Amino acid sequence: MRKFILLGLFLLSNVSLLCQRNNEVDFISGQIDLNIQTANKTLKGKVLYRLQVAAKTNSIFIDARNMQIEWVRLNGKKVRYSYDKDQLTIDKKFKAGKEYSLEISYNCTPKQTVYFLGWDDDIPENEQIWTQGQGKYSSYWVPSFDDMNEKVEFDMSITFDRNYTVVANGKLIDTSENGQLKRWTFDMSQPMSSYLLAFAIGNYRSNELHSNSGISISNYFYPKDSMLAEPTFRYTKEIFNFLEQEIGIAYPWQNYKQIPVRDFLYAGMENTGTTIFSESFMIDSTAFTDKNYVNVNAHELSHQWFGNLVTEKDASNHWLHEGFATYYAALAEKELFGEEYFHWLLFDKAQALEALARKGEGESLLDPKASSITFYDKGALAVYMLRVHLGDDIFKNGIRTFLNTYQYKNVTVTDLIEVMERVSEQDLSNFTKDWLQDTKFRSEEIKAHLRKNSATINSFLTMKRELTTSSENNEAILRRYWDATTSSEFRKRIIDLYYKSLSHDFLKMAFKTKDLKIRQALALNPKPISDLLIENYESLLLDKSYITIENALYRLWIQAPEERKEYLDQTRDLVGFSNKNIRQVWLLLAILTSDYATADERSQYQIELFGYTAANNPMEVRQLAFGLIGEVFSFTDQNLKDLINAAVHPVWQFRKFARDTVDRLMDNNEQKQRLASILDMLDGAEYEYLSLKLFQE
Repeated sequence: MRKFILLGLFLLSNVSLLCQRNNEVDFISGQIDLNIQTANKTLKGKVLYRLQVAAKTNSIFIDARNMQIEWVRLNGKKVRYSYDKDQLTIDKKFKAGKEYSLEISYNCTPKQTVYFLGWDDDIPENEQIWTQGQGKYSSYWVPSFDDMNEKVEFDMSITFDRNYTVVANGKLIDTSENGQLKRWTFDMSQPMSSYLLAFAIGNYRSNELHSNSGISISNYFYPKDSMLAEPTFRYTKEIFNFLEQEIGIAYPWQNYKQIPVRDFLYAGMENTGTTIFSESFMIDSTAFTDKNYVNVNAHELSHQWFGNLVTEKDASNHWLHEGFATYYAALAEKELFGEEYFHWLLFDKAQALEALARKGEGESLLDPKASSITFYDKGALAVYMLRVHLGDDIFKNGIRTFLNTYQYKNVTVTDLIEVMERVSEQDLSNFTKDWLQDTKFRSEEIKAHLRKNSATINSFLTMKRELTTSSENNEAILRRYWDATTSSEFRKRIIDLYYKSLSHDFLKMAFKTKDLKIRQALALNPKPISDLLIENYESLLLDKSYITIENALYRLWIQAPEERKEYLDQTRDLVGFSNKNIRQVWLLLAILTSDYATADERSQYQIELFGYTAANNPMEVRQLAFGLIGEVFSFTDQNLKDLINAAVHPVWQFRKFARDTVDRLMDNNEQKQRLASILDMLDGAEYEYLSLKLFQE
């Protein structure tokens, strides 16, 4: 009985602390002042908070991860505090209704959320520093709040080498220089959750735009990428203007900035007014057809309203962030690329969710541990069906009312539903049950609506049924539907799904369309190339699509060995995407083509390819190189060292790829011994990881 009483007291104590933190003290503003040292990757900082106390309390709590606290002052005087490397506690009798200032001086070497890249190599102009505190944990670099519900108006000053560009939340209001150092001061005018704090430092230039409403938009790029800026940021102004008009609420922050960084943890992150995104989206006009920044651009900008202006109270309300940002991004693409594009985008999301549901992997949108596909794609379709249910005018009025009511506050799904019910004068309990609470996915309802609104999707689904029920020859059915449409989306799906049923004549007809999407589908199909189609596939090497060229080159090299030299000559100067997809495949094929070049030249090609695993390359380049080399060759010792470096990389997808590769090598005794032989060449996290792998085996 006694242990249950103690447990109850413990729980009550923690609830009390939480209540004090969330309800009794309101942090109004915070002034952050940082001095960043690259030599030891440390930050020396101060933060000055202004706070109001609603009810008397004896303690105030601030999250601060693994810092050295130099001093703490309350209203300018030293105050007693305790610190356990996770949380700073200020012990003082705080009076109700009184305002206080709290200043903290600290040093830190962040283990996460601040990333230093390029400072340990000798490659010029590739140095950068950037933050990523999604969800929480900005407390690794500034004493703050691992809680979305504490909203503060933050200003920030950063002192750094004057030869670099510093970007942070808010409006740049002042700069000053002192020798080699420069101080940038940024002002925010509205409160935000501290996980949205951000800064980025690097060698950048920028293009400046203004929205129709007068908001300044700065698109940053590396000087070497000046020719990539236009295709990368294409449609930015149009997206911004559309979202302001469609949402019906003015953009809520002073300005907007977009900054590419290397090895970013996600596609992009919607820090308040300051989106940081992966430099892999820096593309040229050819790549725009295959992979562009438009959707990420629109998604992160949508978050400035859904996530930043109104912020979830906890993860069970994550639909309000990702579902809405995904939906409004799709609407922006609809504005740019048309209704058919929009409907097929929704159709593909529905197909993926239906496949998961068939495997019993459906999830509720209110499950805080739901997967990304649930929050993003099922979430977007739920918003779409809410709009269908309410009608355009009522839906848009409800969204405006919701954002106006809860601006700069924290919200729940219940808050949104209550607003929508009040505005529409409708009971949305069935919608809530069917689309938000239920783990099932209502695929038939989505398909029925898409059939009604898209003639091409209706025709596509009719064709699929006919192929399973009709005794007519499959190609005859496919040809009839092909001839009846001009839709690239419809036609490329015929190639994707029914390639094995198509004759040479049909495929030749498909090649002649000159449609890049259809021709890309032909290039990606894994079926061996018929000799009758070699000439058609050779034409793909001239397409303005890096995906098409890469796959056509590889398949032709396999299928027509007598023409390998011609194919390699034709593509030798192509690089492709930022991961150098065409260049790396070309190097591999050139190395393997014994009569293509001299032995010395092929040796140089191998040195280049094997060099792409090095840590000074972007992770996309490294991962492709590891994959290509591992398929054909044995890794060199340097490749193995690079692989272990990748196995402790901060980006989990790349880290997992590397660790899976290490696991496969460990299954081979010879490769395991080679890994053991490089152990003494490693240190730090790399040494710890590999030694654990070797000894646990």
